[in-house]
Amino acid sequence: MPKARNDIEIKNRRATFDFEVLETYQAGIVLCGSEIKSIRAGKASLVDSYCYFSGGQMYVRNMNVALYPQSTAWSRHDPKRDRKLLLKKKELGKLQRAVKEKGLAIITLKLYISEGGYAKLLIALARGKKEYDKRESIKEKDLRREMQYK
Repeated sequence: MPKARNDIEIKNRRATFDFEVLETYQAGIVLCGSEIKSIRAGKASLVDSYCYFSGGQMYVRNMNVALYPQSTAWSRHDPKRDRKLLLKKKELGKLQRAVKEKGLAIITLKLYISEGGYAKLLIALARGKKEYDKRESIKEKDLRREMQYK
């Protein structure tokens, strides 16, 4: 059996600009058949997606997985449905306690296919940046770029 392509990497570029990343976690996702096919085709988006707790479980909201064109009518999925994340109980407890703090959120950073062929989501515990923090990070990037070309 041939190995699955693992060069699929869908990033949330806006996340690191709007948030200061404190910790990262790797989570599995509960998907249906046509969703994993769309992800392997690179047809997913993490723009404005975030994670939340419901009933002791963590879910990702606003992750858009496009409809797979070859799927039949009965196997089609809702592109924006909430998807359950798979984390260890210890990690879930730690994240749930951290989110209760003021100003912390759980955001999505990257969606990728692991070595085993499973879809994984890189999530982060993050704090929102203020306007002056964003300007400061832009200045730092410009300085690094100038130093690289000199």
